[in-house]
Amino acid sequence: MNYRTKYMIGSSILLFMISLIFIWVVFCPYSPTTTNLSEKNFLPSPLHWFGTDELGRDLFARSVQGLQISFFIGFLAAAIDFTIGIVWGVLAAFSSRRIDNFLMLIADGIYSLPYLLVVILISVLIGTGILPLVISMVTMGWIQMARTTRILVKTSLHTEYVLAAKTLGASSFRLFLRHILPNIVGPILTAGMLSIPHAIFTEAFLSFLGIGIQPPTASLGSMISDALPAMRFYPCRLLFPACFISLLIFSIMLLADSLRDIYDPKACLNEKNIV
Repeated sequence: MNYRTKYMIGSSILLFMISLIFIWVVFCPYSPTTTNLSEKNFLPSPLHWFGTDELGRDLFARSVQGLQISFFIGFLAAAIDFTIGIVWGVLAAFSSRRIDNFLMLIADGIYSLPYLLVVILISVLIGTGILPLVISMVTMGWIQMARTTRILVKTSLHTEYVLAAKTLGASSFRLFLRHILPNIVGPILTAGMLSIPHAIFTEAFLSFLGIGIQPPTASLGSMISDALPAMRFYPCRLLFPACFISLLIFSIMLLADSLRDIYDPKACLNEKNIV
């Protein structure tokens, strides 16, 4: 599959899900948090497209609300990781050897800790909700971006065009903006895109465990957790939120993969030769 096909499939799925977030109220008159025990455990029908849960809440409305939260948390956490990681990596790359080693020692020390365990502990300590969840995820999420940025900048600093600009008296700030950043933007964007599915999965996993988004707010992870006891009799309650989160992660992964093929065609050719 070439990068154009990956890009078209990924972007089509993602645009569909984004449009669903904004226009679902036009097609669905139900609130995701309103209970109606007289309509509990309804199967999918023209009245309730995805059916209802054990409290009579419309599963389509709740799935879309969970999709909204996944989007918001995933992109917000990835944007913060992206910013902190780039700043940390660039500072380490342009600093002296001693400062560089000290900064990366801090990053490697944090990175050596179990990611999910740290996120769970921080979530328990600072409470539940969207903001505490993002803070706990960002605590360790920026490190991979920092390491990637540092390696790319370090490599670029030894290229001929950067050495020539440095000889002509270009400052470190100008070197980075004019000569280094345009040549590393591809791998950095790809790494940033790949951090979004990771953040989305982490939010869903924590909500599945009950320490993420709390009821009555819907989360795809908590919906999957609630559907497990009734999976035998009402499999649709598990199927729809699982499909939503799978399609969301799949579309973003395809877009990230197409970006990698565009900016690094040699890696794509090497993979084809190996296969």
